[in-house]
Amino acid sequence: MRPLLAGSPHYPALVLNADFRPLSYFPLSLWSWQDAIKAVFLDRVSVLSEYDEEVRSPSRSLRLPSVIALKDYIPTARRPAFTRFNVFLRDNFSCQYCLDRLPTHDLTFDHVIPRCKGGRTTWENVVTACSPCNLIKGSRMPHELHMYPRRTPSQPSTWELQENGRSFPPNYLHESWRDYLYWDSELDT
Repeated sequence: MRPLLAGSPHYPALVLNADFRPLSYFPLSLWSWQDAIKAVFLDRVSVLSEYDEEVRSPSRSLRLPSVIALKDYIPTARRPAFTRFNVFLRDNFSCQYCLDRLPTHDLTFDHVIPRCKGGRTTWENVVTACSPCNLIKGSRMPHELHMYPRRTPSQPSTWELQENGRSFPPNYLHESWRDYLYWDSELDT
């Protein structure tokens, strides 16, 4: 074991719910090593895997947790919040008109039935769009341009958003997390 030195890299802990599923896939549920150590001392989590690095106090040394599970189950929201990010996640960060997958800064959302024609800002009327498609559609109705979203917009479940989030792994995945992130993935035959 190596002691953790000042200025060393971060060692985030993957946070699992009491059912051993990540609290969130996108963004991935991570805590700083400091928050993870605090939760261990407060007996709020179980440590499932550890890094080789350790932290020391005058009386103790402790390996840094890499995977922790909450001792109390946190139920997921039945209805996800209607946010720009969740609309993008529902639509897999793809324009629903041309199907181009783009980074969030290149996406906007479009009212299928424009607001000026009575359309509301709801799950059932908003889709992800790229700027060029959004400009072409403008405030016209889909039938005027024969420009329809690829999928009919609807309110997703929290489970659907979690499943979509699994398609976008973060830049960094520690090897000890893989068993907990993909334990229910279909195996190769």
